Amino acid sequence: MTTESFDLYPVTRLAAVREATAKAGLDALLLTPGADLRYVTGYSALPLERLTCLVVPAEGDAFLMVPRLELAAAEHSPASRLGVEFVPWDETDDPYAHVAARLGSPAAVGLADHMWAMQSLRFRAAMPAAEQILAGTALAPLRMRKSPAEAAALREAGAAIDAVHAQVPGLLRAGRTEREVGRDIADAIIASGHASVDFVIVGSGPNGASPHHDLSDRVIEAGDVVVVDIGGTMPSGYCSDSTRTYSVGEPPADFTAYYEVLRRAQDAACAAVRPGVSCESIDAAAREVIAEAGYGDLFIHRTGHGIGIETHEEPYIVAGNTEPLAPGYAFSVEPGIYLAGRHGARIEDIVICGEQEGERLNNRPRELIVV
Repeated sequence: MTTESFDLYPVTRLAAVREATAKAGLDALLLTPGADLRYVTGYSALPLERLTCLVVPAEGDAFLMVPRLELAAAEHSPASRLGVEFVPWDETDDPYAHVAARLGSPAAVGLADHMWAMQSLRFRAAMPAAEQILAGTALAPLRMRKSPAEAAALREAGAAIDAVHAQVPGLLRAGRTEREVGRDIADAIIASGHASVDFVIVGSGPNGASPHHDLSDRVIEAGDVVVVDIGGTMPSGYCSDSTRTYSVGEPPADFTAYYEVLRRAQDAACAAVRPGVSCESIDAAAREVIAEAGYGDLFIHRTGHGIGIETHEEPYIVAGNTEPLAPGYAFSVEPGIYLAGRHGARIEDIVICGEQEGERLNNRPRELIVV
């Protein structure tokens, strides 16, 4: 089943957002270009110094402030199906004052989580009595629970990035640089059906011990372990993210000793996924296996992050997050072990919580692949 079988931006979503706004104690949400606006409307507006802002009052009708020169783009976006009023503004207008006048005297407004500081401060000046709160207070509970359409989009993304990992063994060989391999992987991400490349990590040898290493001109050598973490955004707007670890020839003995521990830890965390268990318990399931084997100090990051229209979004799979999983929650499970200056390893799958258990959306082999 493909994402075309579903509606990723149903008209009912706006009503749910309005209800969530009221439940969060906010008078309105102010959503500027970015993930929050895309989630509610499907409109991928350009982030400009000119204000584009969807205003969703807790009571009353939503409206979209849009620069007149961007009106045609807005009208041709999925936002046109929602029945919201489009309010074009001209170069000499003050759109912030217009929003303030329409809202009256709000006590609290929710700002898009990634709103530019420039825009936040202008809203503060236009509505000085309004407390500013992150819109995520209202939107996160909605965005975390993926609809059937969103789950289908994430499955599609998972299959596409799996197809790229299937090509990686043919790209890794001694004598090539990380950057050369990375360029080939980026091309493969687009060829697999992604609309854009979000990141390509090729961490060879000691660079694999840096979880967010990018690409460098380091030449891959025989015996190197290589961490390959890649992802992109599909035409649907939903993201992929998957990590596999490879070895160019036989790996070092100390690496082999901990890689199997890592694989068991990742399996344990994936197996623990089911409705009602806390996010931190998934983190603990992976961390306990690694700690018991004596590598606890070498697992230096959280076990995972939510994924959807952003690569990193809620829920975060980390100690202290007591949020209980619910059907539709989608997130990465990616424990890692890193020996600074020598090598590292990470195994990452996207998992979605079902009605009874978790479903892995990435299905490439998790055993070490020696090329």
